[in-house]
Amino acid sequence: MNNNSVNEVNAVIKTLDSSLPDISVIENNVPNATALVIFAHGAGADKSSDYMQTMAELLNVHKINVLRFNFAYMDRRLADNKRYPPERMPKLLTCLNSVLSQIDTSLPVFLAGKSMGGRVAATLAESELEKVKGVMCIGYPFHPQKQPEKLRLEPLQKTLLPILIVQGDRDALGNESEIADYEISSLCQVSFLADGDHNLKPRVKSGFTHQQHLQSAINLMKNFIIEKR
Repeated sequence: MNNNSVNEVNAVIKTLDSSLPDISVIENNVPNATALVIFAHGAGADKSSDYMQTMAELLNVHKINVLRFNFAYMDRRLADNKRYPPERMPKLLTCLNSVLSQIDTSLPVFLAGKSMGGRVAATLAESELEKVKGVMCIGYPFHPQKQPEKLRLEPLQKTLLPILIVQGDRDALGNESEIADYEISSLCQVSFLADGDHNLKPRVKSGFTHQQHLQSAINLMKNFIIEKR
């Protein structure tokens, strides 16, 4: 798709919690879109990172609108140039729910997230969400790095919505052999990308490239959207 056909809008959304600041968003809209993806960033990189930008552009190619946003701590990081840690889950959920509650669209809506963002989206799916058809997690953080005993399975066990997880098979936050032993909802489907790490990046010796795996992730997301919308 010609980038000239993508309408990119920077905007601000009011939060549902008056103690939290406004939420900065980027909307990438295309003509004749078939769905809207609300895409949450991971713990370390903001909504404008190369990774998030690439994912948005690849989804746009398939006539899918994308709304990216920053959690409050990330906007503080960027404003103060200090590495603030992520807020706790309740405030992250409030931020995502604020975005979701204020969108005005007739399109089917999907939540997506990179790592932490996917965990937040999956946690929100434990509740009834009238507008949302499904959740897509890119590199779900099943446990902290080098702490496989501290599992984060609850959202994947309590979800009320279908969840797609795209995972590198050697992800340090949950690899294929570990995940095989986890008990998660039948609403969850996990697709593994060969030799991918937490960013889906394979090693050179694998014969795959990072761009190939990102495109594979997008294809999986596209098909999930077609199936669930």
